[in-house]
Amino acid sequence: MAHKKGQGSSRNGRDSNAQRLGIKVYGGQAVRAGGIIVRQHGTRYHPGRNVGIGRDDTLFALSDGVVMFDREGRRVNVVPKPAGV
Repeated sequence: MAHKKGQGSSRNGRDSNAQRLGIKVYGGQAVRAGGIIVRQHGTRYHPGRNVGIGRDDTLFALSDGVVMFDREGRRVNVVPKPAGV
């Protein structure tokens, strides 16, 4: 019989938590002012009209409206909803 445990169990067992990155509100969906649209590292997506960028590159809505993507899906805009909708 071995006098030492196998080394696998004590050396493993550390893993980082998921970052939950990605698009949170897709094109055509409504968003409120201050709502997060995209969580990202770096500027995969760029802010357009009525979209702000946070210190951690998060894109968020500056006004209520509908999310629209342009520039081949790489720029995010928030366009106001038409009245009566």
